[in-house]
Amino acid sequence: MSRPQPRTEQALDLPDFLQEVEQIRSPSTPNKTRDTTRDTTRDQAGDQTRDKAPVKSSAIDRTSVESGLWVFIFGDMTLFGAFFTGFAWQARSEPAVFASSASKLLIGIGGVNTLVLLTSSLFVVAAVRAMHAGAPRPAARALAAALACALLFAALKVTEYLTEVGAGYTPATNLFFTFYFVLTGIHLLHVLIGAVLLFSAWRGLRAETPRVSSRFVEGAGIYWHMVDLLWVVLFPLLYISRLA
Repeated sequence: MSRPQPRTEQALDLPDFLQEVEQIRSPSTPNKTRDTTRDTTRDQAGDQTRDKAPVKSSAIDRTSVESGLWVFIFGDMTLFGAFFTGFAWQARSEPAVFASSASKLLIGIGGVNTLVLLTSSLFVVAAVRAMHAGAPRPAARALAAALACALLFAALKVTEYLTEVGAGYTPATNLFFTFYFVLTGIHLLHVLIGAVLLFSAWRGLRAETPRVSSRFVEGAGIYWHMVDLLWVVLFPLLYISRLA
């Protein structure tokens, strides 16, 4: 007894309009392939964009930090410039008072402090060069020397303050000493802030794996050079101008 043969689907001859409907209901495989390829390309492009985004963001952050530092320095120099202009104007109005008061300052300590800050700038330059050369250990030693100079400057300045106040000269004595204590006091505050930056850079470089970048050291160096520049203007303005 023979088994019934399975029925095989045979292609039916459909009218033309039914064949068009069938093609619409069952899109061809090449179209699906093209769609899949398009989606894959879009996903790869998205992945590449996401991979590049952090690099761009990092570059923007670094640029914004550097711009912020320079804006701060410019603003600080502008503030001191206004103080310098006011001091020079009042000195012309009361030359005898300003000359007599300036003669009471300890020019010896002021001169030593000038040499100390100039020396500290040399150490900072050495530290930045060492970082660019990929030598964090020598950079750390140079920063330690610059930090020691900063602390020595602060100690000498406090000693000078104590001596002057002990002699009876205070910000209330006259207009010269008002300018003197305000200008040197603000500058001393900048020295202490710079010392904190130098200490942070030095501490980060002492680790087995340096925790600070060369850009941080360079930024701290730029700030410290500004501090030195301010004192280079303050010293002749306060201590030496009376000799003229």
